[in-house]
Amino acid sequence: MLHLRLITPADRTDDVVRLIETTVGTTHLVVLTGAARNPTGDVVMCDVAREAGDELIGGLRELGVDRTGSIAVENIDLSLSERADTAQDEAPGEGADAVLWEHLADATHEESTLTVTYVAFLAVATMLAACGVMLDNAILIVGAMAVGPEFGPLAGISTALVRKAPRLVWRSLWALLAGFAAAMVLTAGFSWLLDAFGLFEKSMVEAARPNTAFIWKPDWMSFVVAFLAGIAGTLSLTSAKSGALIGVAISVTTVPAAANAAVALSYTDYSQTWGSTWQLLANLGGIVLAGTLTLLAQKAFWTWQRERTTAQLP
Repeated sequence: MLHLRLITPADRTDDVVRLIETTVGTTHLVVLTGAARNPTGDVVMCDVAREAGDELIGGLRELGVDRTGSIAVENIDLSLSERADTAQDEAPGEGADAVLWEHLADATHEESTLTVTYVAFLAVATMLAACGVMLDNAILIVGAMAVGPEFGPLAGISTALVRKAPRLVWRSLWALLAGFAAAMVLTAGFSWLLDAFGLFEKSMVEAARPNTAFIWKPDWMSFVVAFLAGIAGTLSLTSAKSGALIGVAISVTTVPAAANAAVALSYTDYSQTWGSTWQLLANLGGIVLAGTLTLLAQKAFWTWQRERTTAQLP
């Protein structure tokens, strides 16, 4: 269940209440007349089944509540109410399958911003991966994958393409490209520093490295794995099962590929540099394609679900 807290101008409260009352899956409606002070207006609260939340939020935005007042949405972890159970039963579909497009757009917009923290996380992850590839240590590679924050911009690109928001596409793309460029430059400098201290050496790059050689040897399986990871990551975002993102993070070769490209370039090993770069691009492309197709499929499914529910109404 979701809890909505609205501030509405007094002259729009009746319309808002009417919308809530006619939306399937809503309950626990509360109206506090004149309770809001900034902005001035009424406070309206209600609970809504997650699977009906997107429709209700969309209707509220059509009424201009987001412009003239406010819409706040919270997840309800526990609701002991027969009315809530009834509302969930009446709403179409299952809550775990529902997509809250406004929440998804807001989350990916925030995660797709090029910030110092984002670059720092990506740079640290790439440096960890550099240690992993130089030492041929799979554990360090997995750790670096888990630290990398690159899925945010990738999800932002997919979301923006489905919602036809070109500004978010460019914002996410900029965060992705600029972030990786900065991380790779810093990692190249990091490798030079460790080389000066005798911790890295060119023979480590030229070694066979059986545990990590796949990083600079992309093939179709690299794309397939990235595609599957993109599906899982997108589903974890839309269904609020964020725990699955850890599994996604350690299944794709983005950060390790960027790290190996940076290290190989610092030692003028252009063969590994190009191989790692292609690995990086294949993984990024696979995730974006999978994320976009997954969101399109979910959008089509919920459109069909709503039309089916509407047709069954008396």
